[in-house]
Amino acid sequence: MRKSNYRVVIALLLFFAGMLNYLDRAALSVMAPLIKGDLHINDAQMGILFSAFFIGYCLFCFIGGWSADKFGPRKVFAFAAAFWSVFCGATALVTGFAHLLVVRVMFGIGEGPMGTTTNKSISNWFPRKEVGRAVGFTNAGQPLGAAIAAPIVGLVGLHFGWRIAFVVIAALGFVWLAAWMTFFRDKPEQHPRVSEEEKRLIASDRPATPVTNGARGNDAHSLWYYVFSKPVLGVAAAFFCFNYIQYFFLSWLPSYLTDFQHLDIKSMSIIGILPWLGATAGFIGGGIVADILYRRSGNFLFSRKAVIFAGLIIAAGCVLMTAYTRNTAGAVALITVASIFAYMTPQACWSLLQDIVPAHRIGTAGGFVHLLANLAGILSPSITGFLIQYGGGYQSAFILSSGLAIVGVIAMAILVRQNKVNELFGKKAPAEEIAAGH
Repeated sequence: MRKSNYRVVIALLLFFAGMLNYLDRAALSVMAPLIKGDLHINDAQMGILFSAFFIGYCLFCFIGGWSADKFGPRKVFAFAAAFWSVFCGATALVTGFAHLLVVRVMFGIGEGPMGTTTNKSISNWFPRKEVGRAVGFTNAGQPLGAAIAAPIVGLVGLHFGWRIAFVVIAALGFVWLAAWMTFFRDKPEQHPRVSEEEKRLIASDRPATPVTNGARGNDAHSLWYYVFSKPVLGVAAAFFCFNYIQYFFLSWLPSYLTDFQHLDIKSMSIIGILPWLGATAGFIGGGIVADILYRRSGNFLFSRKAVIFAGLIIAAGCVLMTAYTRNTAGAVALITVASIFAYMTPQACWSLLQDIVPAHRIGTAGGFVHLLANLAGILSPSITGFLIQYGGGYQSAFILSSGLAIVGVIAMAILVRQNKVNELFGKKAPAEEIAAGH
């Protein structure tokens, strides 16, 4: 690895962290058909188990972000990875619904800091002009982890039992932890392998900084000033609506393919890869498109909003059409296209936060946004489970997800506007930007 580009190593570490994170959490949905039979769990209970993960996860999104600002991402990510790997492995020991419920909550606590700590790491290590690509690439590991979960977890579970699958995944988490502690430092200037040239490149194009108060250069505003601002809440709303779709797919797609489309577990394990490969392409492609739009327009806010609008609108249309599709190939194709465009949204949200929140607040503010956004993880799996068990079945679940995507577009359009962002930093926006709402 060339000394002048060590941040590629950082990007790879974060990429594999996301991959393992989603491999871990997707394992339960892939093994759901086997676990339901073995532990005598129905669909409504399974929905509660999927949601239980997010009880601990949501709280520690915020706590993890605050901790990353205070203690640095290296320590926070190390503790989180060790914690989630332990409880992923502990899933192999459960004997019933109640036991599995507790393990899922604890597992969620461990994974909670991942998103905000990743964003904090990117804020520390990448210049502003590379933020879109960095967020897109590092987060692309997440759906790729969900993609490989189907064949890896599915096939290991079929041959050795579902309990062994969770033990294997836990072991991979500890391998990543060793690499993280070896190669990562909180900031470029702390790492001996980072050249002076790269340090200057990163420092010359840092994320947004606030208007300061006095000679000491302290932020004139409290954390809550940023956290409860309209632009931050608008990003959280769009992120929530994306997450509702994501966790619907992540929790219930394997069951949809086996129960509704009547695929066996082996076929589901192969076909179930396609939407997540599409999501990976969406993450990477969305970051590239956002950076291209920024270079051409010079407007960071517009470039991110355009990607979010396009992603959610097209995803909403595809999800709605899936509700009325009975053909397996057509349904999988629509879900894959929906995943491509929906997954353009989160990287744009994460990079947008770096422009509307000061760098020293990005961990905590990002944690708050992630907390609100991941309330969808509590709601989506449970609501879907009850709809399948007692309501309109999978069709009503797809329709609800589609409608929420449009709600996210509306919230972003109303709350995230250039004049509102400029108010956060005490700036005056050009008249033409205010008129355009960029």
